[in-house]
Amino acid sequence: MRPEDVLPDQESFITQGGRKIRKGSVAAFMANIRILQNEAAKAEHATAKVHMLGLMPTMQALGFFELFEIRDENIRRIIEIK
Repeated sequence: MRPEDVLPDQESFITQGGRKIRKGSVAAFMANIRILQNEAAKAEHATAKVHMLGLMPTMQALGFFELFEIRDENIRRIIEIK
């Protein structure tokens, strides 16, 4: 399967698990994790945490956590709080 098979270029979202999922949600989730792992980006950590947690329902609707495990203990703790 190719990305365009899931979401054609002209489309911005899909509906899955009863939730509207925007193009780029997985990439944004991962980018926020990388910011939280970056000690040099401390000033951005609070915002990245809020954004990452805001994407949790989307990641759950996609079944992300059924297939992948977050290995970073600090990120896992943040996610478990939600």
